[in-house]
Amino acid sequence: MKMKRMLAILLALTMVFALVGCGGGGDTEEENTGAEIGGTLVVCSSATDLDLEAIQEGFTALYPDVTLEFITCSAGEGVARVEAEGENPTIDVFYSGLNQADGDKYAHIFEPYVSVYDSEMPEEYQSNNGFYNYDHLSSVVFCVNTELEAELGMEIDSYEDLLDPRLEGKFILSDPTSSSSAWNNMANIFAVYGNDTEEAWAQIEGMLQNGMIIVGSSSACFKSVQQGEYVVGLTYEDGASTLLKDGADNIKMVYPAEGSSAFAFAAAIVKNAPNMDAAKAMIDYLQSAEGQSFRANYVGTVRFTNEDVVVEQSWLPATEDIKWVTRDIDWLIENKAAMLEKWSELYSKYNAN
Repeated sequence: MKMKRMLAILLALTMVFALVGCGGGGDTEEENTGAEIGGTLVVCSSATDLDLEAIQEGFTALYPDVTLEFITCSAGEGVARVEAEGENPTIDVFYSGLNQADGDKYAHIFEPYVSVYDSEMPEEYQSNNGFYNYDHLSSVVFCVNTELEAELGMEIDSYEDLLDPRLEGKFILSDPTSSSSAWNNMANIFAVYGNDTEEAWAQIEGMLQNGMIIVGSSSACFKSVQQGEYVVGLTYEDGASTLLKDGADNIKMVYPAEGSSAFAFAAAIVKNAPNMDAAKAMIDYLQSAEGQSFRANYVGTVRFTNEDVVVEQSWLPATEDIKWVTRDIDWLIENKAAMLEKWSELYSKYNAN
């Protein structure tokens, strides 16, 4: 932990000099160092505890007068809360759970603000709506319990395997209508089999026919697998690899043989945020190369968006070792509501009781 604190201090100094040099953070050196930014900053997030711990340590090293408070919940629950609070929000920043396929859907609850570091992102990860700031990637994986897999006499590595009768009622997905992780998994199926094709829906319907369990929590799709409740969870890299990092020896992380893909996930400022200055500082921090490098090495289980990120410690396989498929983000934006409606109809068909 001492080493992490030293890294946080070095990050703060690096960010100070970077901001002073580019002039992006304010009109004076005093403003750029964050000397006038303080108060309480409330962040609503669906990220893991370790992700939030990394943000806490790195950001407060740079802005020591800011008190960070985190509200953790699913993306759907967080959006509902922000909408309910209306013109008098208690939340400043919404982090994670917001992905590229949202389009302008939530424009009514977020403040137009694009990070000063947005141009450092590859074009596909630059803001596409003027209020999302993409800072990290979430790639689709299967979390597989190796002990239960062996008992079934299987080698699970593909979507086709999920249709095997031996897995009936033994694999899990969160609810795509409320979970960004589950929508991420649906989007990957479309990337693999084609957008809204018979093949894609045959795979989805086949999984439902085989008793796929649907739950509200994204974390259940890796935690319950490690605990032996299910054989497979359709989930995301960060969640599954964090278990491996923490010493789990009865699971493995599998990238579907047909291909994997990722959404870029974002942070955004809530409209009329109570602490607007600190909120903007947080958005800039999350997209900076220094901030992302600190978080990447602190966590070791997340891929980031800034092209200048330096990663020295990671629990993830190299990018070039994974079979990637491409998503049509514009199509997903235009058709998300229709696809989720179609999903809901299928789910009701197989869960009528």
